[in-house]
Parts: sequence; structure tokens; C-alpha cells
Amino acid sequence: MSIPDTANTNIDQNVIDKNVAQAQADAANPAIPNDNDIARVRAFLVDLQARICQALEAQERDGGGNATFIPDDWQRPEGGGGRSCVLADGEVIEKAGVMFSHIHVHNLPASATARHPNIAGRKAQAMGVSLVVHPKNPNVPTSHANVRLFVAEAEGEAPIWWFGGGFDLTPFYPVLADCVHWHQVCHDLCAPFGDTVYPDFKQWCDEYFHLRHRDEQRGIGGLFYDDVNFESRSWDFERCFDFMKAVGNGYLDGILPIFERRQDTPFTDEQRQFQLYRRGRYVEYNLVYDRGTLFGLQSNGRIESILVSMPPLASWHYRFEPSPGTAEFELTDYYLKPRDWLNL
Repeated sequence: MSIPDTANTNIDQNVIDKNVAQAQADAANPAIPNDNDIARVRAFLVDLQARICQALEAQERDGGGNATFIPDDWQRPEGGGGRSCVLADGEVIEKAGVMFSHIHVHNLPASATARHPNIAGRKAQAMGVSLVVHPKNPNVPTSHANVRLFVAEAEGEAPIWWFGGGFDLTPFYPVLADCVHWHQVCHDLCAPFGDTVYPDFKQWCDEYFHLRHRDEQRGIGGLFYDDVNFESRSWDFERCFDFMKAVGNGYLDGILPIFERRQDTPFTDEQRQFQLYRRGRYVEYNLVYDRGTLFGLQSNGRIESILVSMPPLASWHYRFEPSPGTAEFELTDYYLKPRDWLNL
């Protein structure tokens, strides 16, 4: 007759008891996301991507075009995957990419661990929706938005998580009323979360979207935030998720009225050439500074999805200097400088 190995039985039961206790503690702690929380974020992001694509297609039809988003579903060998939706050669939108991804990373890249050495050696998952819209008409700004969740996990330890995102506007021939509208949307969606949220994340956006090698802003800003969690802002997971939803939904509130007001404005070939020249700055920023681009490249990401933010056409001119008093001069002289757009 075999004798039961009571020592191993006790160890196994201890492990079970510990895991049950940890699960109960996690469920009771609003600062720690569980699998259901992560599933709810994913569901929101999938729906957000679909709604933004539908709204942009409607804007394209409103301008007389018939271009639509082409979905491209993909899988990542390391785990996870996503759907990249791209619209090209439209009458209103020259190119737009609206990407959803939910990936698993086993070896975190330097772009992640440099700012967070405490996650080194952990496995992680990252999910988000990111988009860039390059309109055809130079009077309609380029726009960018991103909302994301990052969770780093290790056996027997609580997950380390944070939310990030925002949206920003890059005009070529800006109209002051559009700039004020854009920032009013930013202010209003932040207001329920505290008086300091808009000024904090507006300033962060101004600092982040700065081309240091040219000492120039990429655009007029908007919102940017990263590392938002219980430790940084005393927001539990649900409040952080609510803010993600507010930002994700706020993008369309910001951009669609500008499209409607400007997409039929006549423009000249000279203005078109200036648009292409300024798009070159956009390319410079994304390839040199953008954290999302760097994370994707360093984590062996899907290159087509990473670089879909690039405009279809861009140009560079040696020592281009617009004449004082022109709209081209006013862009950098007045608009591409951090300022309080709501109290001019």
C-alpha cells in the first residue's frame, strides 16, 4: 500500500490557498484589474475603432467621395494580434489609418523598461486604438488620437498597469475658432475628472509633441497622458477606464466639426505644396521621437501597422522661409507655439 505524501499535499494546498486569497484580494482591490476588467477595455476599444471608421467614412461621403476603410486582421507570433483599417485615395481623406491591437510581449523593449525599470523581466500585454487622419484639403488639419492600456505581469505578484493616450491637431492653415473649439472639447471632457486634468495633460501634450531638433511644435496640441493609474493620480482602475472612454469618444467631437467647416474650402497648388512640406515635419517627429513607433519597432511589431501613420505624400525643401505677413509665416510665428487657447 502506498503512503500519501502529506508534505507535497500540504504544499499543494498551501499554493491553492495562496492563489485563492490573492484572487479574493485582487477582486476586492479596485486598484488592481482582473481578467474581466481587461476584457471590458478590449470590448470598448474594438467598438471605438468601428465607430470612428464609420464616422470618417460618412465624412468622406459627405464630401462626394466613396473611399472606405479596408480591414486587415493580423496575428502576432508572440501572442495577440489586431485589426488595421486603412482608407486611401479619398476625395476628403487622402489617407487614414485606424488601428486596434492587443499584443503579448515576453521580452519588453528598452522603450518600456527605461522609464519603468520595475517591469523588467515581466511579461506584458498592451492594447489600444491609434489613428492618424491625413485630409486632402490643406485647410483641414491632420489629426491623431491614441488610447491604450498596458499591463505587466509576474507570477505571484500584483500586475503593474497604466493607461495612456490623448489626441492632438496639426493644422497647415489654421483658423483660430477651430483651435479654440479643439481645446474646448479637451477641457470639457477632462472637467469631470478634476480641475487640474486639462491643464496638466495639455501641458504634457505641448511638451511631448515638440520637435527638439527644430525647436518647433508639431501642431497646436490637445491632450497627452501616460502612466495614469492609482499611484500617479489616485484613480482606481474604473476611473482610469472612464477617462479612456472620455478621450476616445472625445476625438470625434473635436475633429468632425472642423472637417465640416473646412473640407470644401478652395485651395491653390501652392497651398497644397506647403501642406506636403509641413507633412515632412510630421514624418520627422514620428520616426525620431514618438514612443508608440519606437515601442513597436523595438518589440518586433507589425511594421505595416506601425508606419501606417506616415502620410502618402510629403516633401522637404532646403531652407524654406515663408514671407512675413503670409499665412505660411503665421503658422509657425503664432500658431505653433504653446499658448492658452481658451483665454486668448
